[in-house]
This record gives sequence, structure tokens and C-alpha cells, in this order.
Amino acid sequence: MASLSTLFVAGPGGVMTDEVGVVTGDLELCTDLSEDGNLRALVRYEGAEEWYAITGASCALLDPRDHEQVHSLLVGLLNRPEG
Repeated sequence: MASLSTLFVAGPGGVMTDEVGVVTGDLELCTDLSEDGNLRALVRYEGAEEWYAITGASCALLDPRDHEQVHSLLVGLLNRPEG
């Protein structure tokens, strides 16, 4: 399994998760790509241990080389320090 991780700041409204609802503030995004091509997008508070699944952000990739691009796209969508 391959994983990528990036720190970011959620904008107003935060990030919706399956487990705890909305999380806000200084967060970390992790995308995990399994050997069968399934990508899971997870988020946690910066420095915390517990990860939460981002609602609606899991998908299957046809080409594992797309992992970095999908991760970068998610960072671009979620990182909104100015709102």
C-alpha cells in the first residue's frame, strides 16, 4: 500500500468525515492506495493519532501512477487558509 500525506488548513465549513462529522482548522490529509487500486482519503487533526474517512472521497484508480495527481487535487480543494 502506498500513502501520501500533506498538512493543510481547512476553510470555513471544514471537511466532512464519516465518523465525526465536520473537522476544521489545522489538518493532515492522507491518501492510501491499496494494491487493488482503491484509494482512501483520510484526515486528522495535525499531530493527532486518529484518522477519519473524508465523506465521498474514496475511489478506484485505473492506474496507480495517478495517485500523486489525485492527492494533489484533494490538497488543492481542501487547503483554504484564507477561506
